[in-house]
Amino acid sequence: KLLEGSEVEVPVGASSKNAMVPMTTVDTRNILFICGGAFPGLEDIIKERLNKEASIGFKADLKDKYDGDENLLMQATVDDIRKFGMIEFIGRLPIMFSLEALTEDMLVKILKEPKNAIIKQYQKLLEMDEVRLGFDDDALYAIAKMAKEKKVGARALRSIIEEFMLDIMYEIPKDPNIGSVVITRPYLEKNGGPRIEMRG
Repeated sequence: KLLEGSEVEVPVGASSKNAMVPMTTVDTRNILFICGGAFPGLEDIIKERLNKEASIGFKADLKDKYDGDENLLMQATVDDIRKFGMIEFIGRLPIMFSLEALTEDMLVKILKEPKNAIIKQYQKLLEMDEVRLGFDDDALYAIAKMAKEKKVGARALRSIIEEFMLDIMYEIPKDPNIGSVVITRPYLEKNGGPRIEMRG
């Protein structure tokens, strides 16, 4: 009903689902709904269809041809979505679009460019202890590579950074002589330590 366009009652300023709050009516007829998701398992349906289409004759493709294709969702059809079990959505969402998989360069940009980028957050935290935090470009690309391997998009970046920043966040502020810390690729790969510079 909400997607098709109807008058829906919504609470105003509710902070709790059970709170007794005033309701207002919203007409959803002129609202553009954009729905997104990761759709785990849809790739298998697409792969199965593509393999069926190209598995007969002398020019038949290999079964594992599509296994490494990051942008397989680009080839999704309405039938694939139906088979996936989202029959109700097909008629209500007329335009279907797939986003390209994130590249390592894109992941590095996500790490350092947004206003609230995770690297900036850690730099701000260490700034409170008057310690400068830096990252080598090599290190940033190593983090992006690790994130790519996890295959969960940009979500993996935080967990990877938190893992190696844990020791630094606890140990560095204990020493008042440390002025700056630079995260290096060898430190991420557990072949060395971060580059530390003392004050003065």
